[in-house]
Amino acid sequence: MDLLSALNELEELIETSGKVPLTRKVMVNEDRILDLLDRIRTTIPEEIRQAKWIIQEREKVMNDSQKEAMRLLEDAQKQVEKQADESEVARKAKDMADEIVAKAEDNARELREGARRYADDVLTNLMESLDKLSSQIEQGRSELRSMK
Repeated sequence: MDLLSALNELEELIETSGKVPLTRKVMVNEDRILDLLDRIRTTIPEEIRQAKWIIQEREKVMNDSQKEAMRLLEDAQKQVEKQADESEVARKAKDMADEIVAKAEDNARELREGARRYADDVLTNLMESLDKLSSQIEQGRSELRSMK
């Protein structure tokens, strides 16, 4: 069960529960709402684990990009050294090396930015889900307290 389906089930329970006449309050089955809250509590750590995994993957992609950029830079430097004997060849090699380094840096930057945006989107969605869940739980608890 994922967090959103548990929240949808909680919302459905509230919407389908009997209404208290002349009020906006509803009467809910206590066992059912407590069961849903328990299921939500067990689902939240899974969502957090997934967010941590995404962050680790982002770091891995960033590290791999930096390694690839370093490898490309070393390859370009080796090419420049091999062709340093002749000035025209050396100039062309330097231009090529500079282009390869620039492309590698651009690729690494794009990968880092994409990974950051993706992780930020996932964490933003998770935060919104948690905020909604917290609000709904607080509203449910408030309604339960007001039924005394």
